[in-house]
Amino acid sequence: MTDNNGLSHPLAQRIATLRLPGMHAAFLDQMERRDLDDMPFDERLGLLIDREIAERRSRALQRRLKKAQLRHSDACFEDINLSRPRGLDRSVVLGLGDCAWIRNGANILITGPCGTGKSWLSCALAHKACLEGHQAQYQRVPRLLTELRIAHGEGTVPKLYRDLARIEVLILDDWGLAPIDAPRGRDLLEILDDRFGRRSVIVTSQLPVADWHRQLNDPTLADAILDRLVHGAIRFELHGTSMRTDDAGAGTKA
Repeated sequence: MTDNNGLSHPLAQRIATLRLPGMHAAFLDQMERRDLDDMPFDERLGLLIDREIAERRSRALQRRLKKAQLRHSDACFEDINLSRPRGLDRSVVLGLGDCAWIRNGANILITGPCGTGKSWLSCALAHKACLEGHQAQYQRVPRLLTELRIAHGEGTVPKLYRDLARIEVLILDDWGLAPIDAPRGRDLLEILDDRFGRRSVIVTSQLPVADWHRQLNDPTLADAILDRLVHGAIRFELHGTSMRTDDAGAGTKA
């Protein structure tokens, strides 16, 4: 009934012309199935539409995940390890699963020693956000600061500000690895001010929150930045040995 290109049926050709790949594939499947011959027209049409919707959602998810550029592409909310005592409150973590924190513009601060799963956890939360239809993006703070410096030189910093402002969940990984000078501090303040109360930020750092102020050389800027980050934030203070040196399999999941 169909050739190798799946386009011999005139209706299949017309569906393909409309660029409805999900409906096209479902139509070809139906043409090969005799068990659907007695199914009412509206039900068969419903199956075609459902397939197209599923295909579009899948493509949209893949676009969001590609744009997110998550450091740990395998990170998944359902794989978060809550059995190990290391500073993750089970009820708080599970409560993040409905993504209400994103709709409320809440921030999440994750601190702890190297290897305790901070970056993985941030990516798992961002992956969940993408699954629920939100835009997310991963940024390492040292690299972002370099991009901002270059953008100033090229005159493109307003565009970079706008692009970051559109992201619903912005990960700032490796916060506080080195002191931040005043020009870059002003950049961070602009980015955070655009997001305050509207868009969420996930910050990971080896430093406890109490030490963040001294990493910002300008005290006034530091007060303003931390006010926008810390106010009403959900905090996780991870502890314990490095998960990278645990038994096989444990080091890849938070």
